[in-house]
Amino acid sequence: MDSAILPSTFLLTLLLSVGLFFFIRASTKDRIETAQLVSEQDEAALMSQLKEYFSSRSYRVAEVDREQNKVTFEGNVRPSWFLAIFLTLLAATGIVCLSLVVFLLFPNLSTFVLPLVLLSPLTGLFYWKKSGRLEKVSLKVETTQSEQTSSSKITVIAHRDELGELQRTLQLKTAE
Repeated sequence: MDSAILPSTFLLTLLLSVGLFFFIRASTKDRIETAQLVSEQDEAALMSQLKEYFSSRSYRVAEVDREQNKVTFEGNVRPSWFLAIFLTLLAATGIVCLSLVVFLLFPNLSTFVLPLVLLSPLTGLFYWKKSGRLEKVSLKVETTQSEQTSSSKITVIAHRDELGELQRTLQLKTAE
């Protein structure tokens, strides 16, 4: 076997392991975004629909600022069993791959590296502990008048998945 193949394979595997580490760490990161959405409904009907939507998603009203027409909802985000298991399997696969390459390069270290697979459930535990959190959604509703109709413009600050679901469920358009 060529002498440059194993060290380069080790380097690539090590780089992939670093990428896997950062992927696992990023799985718990907040992805808060601001979006401006438009609805054809008037402000009162839209606020009622928004309150019903967030209640159905287990959010509660945390704060109301009537002067700025702003409402803040709070809700607990539960971690995903699927993602916890997926990340654990991903970590186990990465450790096995790294162990195989280490075994080829340093056969005497293989007894120390392969048992590291037993640490892969810590990945799922890390995700589970970090991703369960209190999440806030902030809404500001404004009425916009045009010549033919009135519509409502909503400025929403929330997790990007929540923004997508809100837009899809209430059939809101992105403001231009």
